[in-house]
Amino acid sequence: MTSTTLQLSEPFGQVSYREAGQAHVGVRATVVLIHGVGMQSAAWAPQVTTLSKSHHVVALDMPGHGGSDPIPAGSELPVFVDWLRAVLDALGLQQVSLVGHSMGALIAGGFAIDHPDRVARVALLNGVFCRDAIARASVIVRAEQIRAGSFDLETPLQRWFGDTPLEKQARKDVAQWLSQVDIDGYATAYGAFARGDALYADRFDKIRCPMLALTGEDDPNSTPEMSHAMASAAPNGHAVVIQDHRHMVNLTAPDEVNSALMDWLHMPAEQDVLT
Repeated sequence: MTSTTLQLSEPFGQVSYREAGQAHVGVRATVVLIHGVGMQSAAWAPQVTTLSKSHHVVALDMPGHGGSDPIPAGSELPVFVDWLRAVLDALGLQQVSLVGHSMGALIAGGFAIDHPDRVARVALLNGVFCRDAIARASVIVRAEQIRAGSFDLETPLQRWFGDTPLEKQARKDVAQWLSQVDIDGYATAYGAFARGDALYADRFDKIRCPMLALTGEDDPNSTPEMSHAMASAAPNGHAVVIQDHRHMVNLTAPDEVNSALMDWLHMPAEQDVLT
């Protein structure tokens, strides 16, 4: 699955994405995948392989990640939401089934709130939601350190992975993606991630489409409590917690995550349109 670039409207430059599968008879809305801070579209490989058997799938490189151009330094979460709208417009996708992981979940949730007519369903994997004061202060300090040029590779890896063979392989892949990321793009995305956890939280009742909130039981930052709170706040929300897994659950528990996503994709959406 090779990467393709596409020119966006001003001021977003180019987006890089990976594409697989095609629309099948009776299958609605392209599945669009947005990764987390420091990752790239390749991190969705287990999901693309499975979902593309029955759906058209597009995995995006977030701004300043992979092959996508950066957005202005200091951009906050709404700019990333506007970026996603520009991407979907450029791809000619009127309505999508939207999946986001971590920072990608913040973008996906914000987009579903701001543009409900463009989202048939939304899945928020390892999303953050209304951190407590201690957690918020800690992540903001981390964002400031990254903005100042301090890039600690080992700390997130230790937090995200255990010692099973599958986790060790996933850790190796994630370490490679983190080592390749543009530090300025990483800093901008992490700053928006640090300050965006409550920005749309009081409007989750506006997400009327089927919403999946999924995380790992042992994720200390995107906690099961957060996923349950998001699901409770949305009228058609549903929470799934994957036992014995952490933050990179789409890589460390791909079968369980893919099964949950397939169930979510089969939930009826009121305003699906063919794309």
